[in-house]
Amino acid sequence: MSPAPFRSTAWWLGAGAVLVLVGVLVVVEPMAGLAAAAAVLLVGLTAMYPEALPLASMATLLVIERVGGDAVNLSASDAVLFVAFWVAVVLAPRPFSRPLRTLLWLTVFYQAATLFTVVVNPYVANTVEWFHAWLLTGGALVVGWAVGRSGRASVGLGLVAAGAAGIAVLTVGTAALGFLSTGQLDEVYLEWPWGMHKNFIGCVLAFVATIAFARPSWLGWSRWITSGLFWLCTAGILASQSRQALVGLGVAVLVLTLWREPGRRPRWFVVLAVVPAMALVAGMVRDQLESGNQFNSVYQRLSWYDQALDVWRDSPVVGEGLRWWTAGRTDYEFQPPNAELEVLTSGGVVGLVGFLVLMLGSVIVLWRVDRRFGVLAATLVLNRLVQAQFDLFWVSVQVSVPFVLVGVILGARERERTHVAPDLAAAADLTEARAGRTPRGRAVVRA
Repeated sequence: MSPAPFRSTAWWLGAGAVLVLVGVLVVVEPMAGLAAAAAVLLVGLTAMYPEALPLASMATLLVIERVGGDAVNLSASDAVLFVAFWVAVVLAPRPFSRPLRTLLWLTVFYQAATLFTVVVNPYVANTVEWFHAWLLTGGALVVGWAVGRSGRASVGLGLVAAGAAGIAVLTVGTAALGFLSTGQLDEVYLEWPWGMHKNFIGCVLAFVATIAFARPSWLGWSRWITSGLFWLCTAGILASQSRQALVGLGVAVLVLTLWREPGRRPRWFVVLAVVPAMALVAGMVRDQLESGNQFNSVYQRLSWYDQALDVWRDSPVVGEGLRWWTAGRTDYEFQPPNAELEVLTSGGVVGLVGFLVLMLGSVIVLWRVDRRFGVLAATLVLNRLVQAQFDLFWVSVQVSVPFVLVGVILGARERERTHVAPDLAAAADLTEARAGRTPRGRAVVRA
């Protein structure tokens, strides 16, 4: 028997054995059988399309249901992102673009800065979170790159947008039902299909609303789709009453209006609509301050700020360790509701320097990318940074989503540069040749 037929026969025998095994599992352990079937399907798709698993992970980015029990305690989003990262890092198109490489080095700089607190404060949660933090930033960038660079940017972002639209509908519907039953518009905390905090709802909707407002030409989405998506997500943010999400979206809308894509008209009416939203947030904060209620969210945050500074003073250089609030390291058990204070207490001054280099450096690097891509990518990072001035920063999905989206945008930009731009250049050269000029503009000497 020749080697080629033998390999073909072995392949079919192996595939048949796997199918039989899956069939037995479906009968004996239905859930395990379905999981095995899904794994086999993903392996087959990955063999044909290397971007299959990273693309599929886009559909689960917003799923924060906990998996793995107390031993693992990861969100479904983190678990899928972890698997997708290894596929992307091996099979994603190379080489990485210069902006992506720079962003990855910035994530390495942050990891190096927080490594000091891992060494000085040796406990399990500290070490685990150190790896987890890089997955949410550098790992997310690589997964997004695999999707965008393979030409699947529109599909990938569409999956995230569809999930956000579903959350927005549920949020608006829940708020409407609550108003009909009580006559009051209360904050929304969804219980189905999984538990969602109002700030999670608002922040992820703000990211998708930012993309919809920008409506980049390379994405190919119609104005009707983006306008409907923007207003739906904005309504969801208002219904959730997530104040930091409103502020972050307001800043994003202003930036995208002032530095819009060339050829686009400014939409000042949307910017004017942001003013009442900002006034609403300011009014809510003022009312809570004037109420004198020491247990409302504003006074609680002020108290947490003071306590966070107390924690930092105990270890000002390298901090108490990542996720110190879960490890019994201090008398307090809260995650500081401010990005800089959170990092300052966790990684000290050294960690804060690394964090500022990562976030501000990312905005600067992305701002210098082709304007049709870079402004939106920079705005997504800026949006997250603004949100985290008023709430937690290192919350898995709310960090991974903007960095995945940035990776998709950089991948789409590189694909256009390497696939579309050369084609346009070749077409221009052909046109010039037909007009009697060489590609360099010199006249062709005819006999």
